Amino acid sequence: MTRLPTTAAVLRDARGAYTLEALQLDPPGPGEVVVRIRGAGICHTDLLPRSPLVPTPVVTGHEGAGVVEAVGVGVVDLAVGDHVVLSMDSCGSCSSCVAARPTYCGQFWPRNMTGKRADGTTNAVDAGGNPVFARWFGQSSFATRTVVSARSAIKVDPSLPIELLGPLGCSVLTGAGTVLNALDVQPGSTVTVFGAGAVGLSAVMAAQVAGATTIVAVDRNPKRLELAAELGATETTDDAAQLRKPNAQYSIDTTGAAAVLSSALRVLRPGGVLGMVGTPREDWTLSMLDMTIGRTIRAVQMGDCAPQVFVPVLISLWRQGRLPFDELITTFPLHEIDAAEQAMRGGEVVKPVLLPEESA
Repeated sequence: MTRLPTTAAVLRDARGAYTLEALQLDPPGPGEVVVRIRGAGICHTDLLPRSPLVPTPVVTGHEGAGVVEAVGVGVVDLAVGDHVVLSMDSCGSCSSCVAARPTYCGQFWPRNMTGKRADGTTNAVDAGGNPVFARWFGQSSFATRTVVSARSAIKVDPSLPIELLGPLGCSVLTGAGTVLNALDVQPGSTVTVFGAGAVGLSAVMAAQVAGATTIVAVDRNPKRLELAAELGATETTDDAAQLRKPNAQYSIDTTGAAAVLSSALRVLRPGGVLGMVGTPREDWTLSMLDMTIGRTIRAVQMGDCAPQVFVPVLISLWRQGRLPFDELITTFPLHEIDAAEQAMRGGEVVKPVLLPEESA
């Protein structure tokens, strides 16, 4: 078996820095493809391996985009040279996948949150022959090359700037999908978005696409609120207490913070819907009094959409100038991954995108 070389950002210590290392990958198996990564967004979900939930050493990254270099047995929809956006992995056969809801795949956790294949094995080794977990969200795209399931790869027009398209596979898909798919925001409605990061700002843009007439962005970062206003927010505030209550037909929480979730629930008018999008930071104690006027809470994972279907929709909206997600992006070479992560954590940038070729 001839392994494939890759240079990857490896996290060996949950509290430490990434190290750029030469790894060897298994060649593509049945239903798999090799992708040369051209760009990979950093998402807050990529910080989870800094907790005990995920084993190390691990290669993270789950907003990759690049060019297919090889295909495994049984792959018929992709060919060498195709440009692809990568998203989460799914089994393709459970009830959720058959119903075109792969983000709720019955095997979501083992296929995406462990850094391993679905069978529990790993497909990468380091210079000493020791295993490295390199299947984070089915892709581990903080690398020059990766091997992924063909189900994770969405073919796109090669004339597009492939190095910028990775965030379509998660953060943009999540924010926009929550508005357009999960909540089905209606024209003339009021939407309040809590958190003006990449997911929240994608929701703001999508709310404008949906025809919402009042779009409120809530965040503590004044620069992000300025950007939210440029992207379609009709109102911005750094204090949820200043919001008229109850007024919103839809609210979206992208923070996962209990106090913010309570605010997002209380801004809803009778019959309003809260979309819970953010990764939970803590337990949330729900006040039943807040639920006595017909409010609904809807937990949403990755926009409640099928990436193979929805990513082309996002690209179409971007081409029309209606979803300028590229305005969220700041690029960094792969070897500056630690600086990029800190810039995101500190709110200096909205969506860092790593460019492996600039590190070659």
